[in-house]
Amino acid sequence: MYNTIVSTNHNTMDNIITANDLKVKGISAIEIYAKKGLETIVTVRGEEKYIVLTKNEFNRLRECELTAALAESEQDLKNGKYHEDSVEDHLKRITNA
Repeated sequence: MYNTIVSTNHNTMDNIITANDLKVKGISAIEIYAKKGLETIVTVRGEEKYIVLTKNEFNRLRECELTAALAESEQDLKNGKYHEDSVEDHLKRITNA
């Protein structure tokens, strides 16, 4: 979370590169920001199109998503928002929904 806050606060146009910069400079265009813990925003024809994250940052964000999904599932169980049925019944229920 800290890196996301830091990178958002420091997103003052210095972590933005063009697709052409990426083509010409390669991975080194991204590494300078990754070493600072910043994501790199890649623009295409002036439009912010892609965001490049380090693998560690991507994994951290994915872990946050999974933690949120687990909390939601636990809340559903607590509130009785689940079904107990066979695979066949489950498939019927979700395909007819």
